[in-house]
Amino acid sequence: MVVEDQPAWAPHLRSRYALRQAVKRHFVDPSLAVAALRATPERLLGDMNLLGFLFESLVVRDLRVYAQAADAQVLQYRDSGGVEIDAIVQAADGRWAAFEVKLGSAQADHGAANLRRFAEQIDTARSGAPATLGVIVGTGYGYMRDDGITVIPIGALGP
Repeated sequence: MVVEDQPAWAPHLRSRYALRQAVKRHFVDPSLAVAALRATPERLLGDMNLLGFLFESLVVRDLRVYAQAADAQVLQYRDSGGVEIDAIVQAADGRWAAFEVKLGSAQADHGAANLRRFAEQIDTARSGAPATLGVIVGTGYGYMRDDGITVIPIGALGP
């Protein structure tokens, strides 16, 4: 029970892109990977790609805890057109929200652009409009951007 699968989200889409149904795998606790690698803070800061993957696993773990309390599930989205969304939280009644995970606040623009591209493909008449589109970041303040996408620091997550 060290790894958990994050299944693919299957919305109703009116899109020319085929959905990829492969699961993503995350450590149930990313500190396990850090301990297994015997990584120091200095070594982690020297490999920002690895640190980003670990941060994504941490966010997915937290989202799972909060989603479970709300009878929801945490999924992911990838299509053949290159659009990938790190986390889709879907409630039992079908309501959903999409999140990109970025380690630094400076990367929020990239995450927001990806969310906008994703939102343009969704047939909201069939899947409903998203409750929110958000970029979860490691530090900084939470705010709503001019394009309606929310930037959420991980410390602000909660049920």
